[in-house]
Parts: sequence; structure tokens; C-alpha cells
Amino acid sequence: MDMMLKNLAIFTCLIVVTLAISQLCHAQNSAQDYVNAHNTARSAVGVGNIQWNETVAAYALQYANQRKADCAMQHSSGPYGENLAAGSGSFMTGTYAVQMWVNEKVYYDYNTNTCAANKVCGHYTQVVWRDSVRVGCARVQCNNGWYFVTCNYDTPGNYIGQKPY
Repeated sequence: MDMMLKNLAIFTCLIVVTLAISQLCHAQNSAQDYVNAHNTARSAVGVGNIQWNETVAAYALQYANQRKADCAMQHSSGPYGENLAAGSGSFMTGTYAVQMWVNEKVYYDYNTNTCAANKVCGHYTQVVWRDSVRVGCARVQCNNGWYFVTCNYDTPGNYIGQKPY
């Protein structure tokens, strides 16, 4: 009986460890994780929440799967606004990608609606674009081991001459 209890305890521990590892692997890559990361940035500038959209997410996943072979930072030229990220480590989660885009905020001047000289801020302005109310994102591991992340936005943002909020 003691051996049976020990085996049961070991089996239970293995299940718990497996579930914990599974949760870590999916941490920061769920639909809600992407939405939360976007809405934190949007809230900081008084923009309403963005919502997850399965149609937009399916588009993002379809395009991300096309990039598996090369992990190229090449836009899809599709019907949605789009932010891309790629990185060589497991740190490249969905929320990390969104945070990279949001970190461009320091280069954006709202008053002049421009980016600082020789800096990029268009990923940030897409994240907080007030008319983009639906988002879908995907993350895939490329053949070279890197991770490719894309978020697509409906309606698209970054129209020349318009402020994001």
C-alpha cells in the first residue's frame, strides 16, 4: 500500500509539473494577454479598449505561418493595420512584442504628430490608434528557431495627417 501511495504521489507531482510548464509556455501569448497589453497602453492616453477579433486573428495566424520559413520582417500588405516583431529567444512573447511597440512612445510627439529624428514610432501609434477597435495577433516559431509575432488591426491606423488619439 505504501508503494502505491508513493507512486500516486509521484504521478500527481508529474502532472502538476507538466501543467505548470504548459502554462509557462502559453504565458503572455494568449488572446487576453495581447488585449491587456494593448489596453494598458491605450488607457494611458485615454483611448478606449480594443477587442479581440477571431477573423483578424485568423488572418494574423495565416500570415505568421507564411513567415515560418524565413521569419522575414515583411508586411502582409493585407486589409488591416499591422505590427511585426521577431526575436531569437523565448523572451519574444506576444506581450513582449507589444511592449516593444509601446516603448516607441518616447519618440512620438503628439503636438506635432511626428516621430523624433531618425526614430520609429509608428508601431506605437498603431497600438493606440483610437479607430482601431479590433485586434488579432499570432506568434509562431520560425524554422531558424526565432519567433515571429504579428498583430493586425481593424480598422487600420497611421493615416498621414491624422493623430492617433
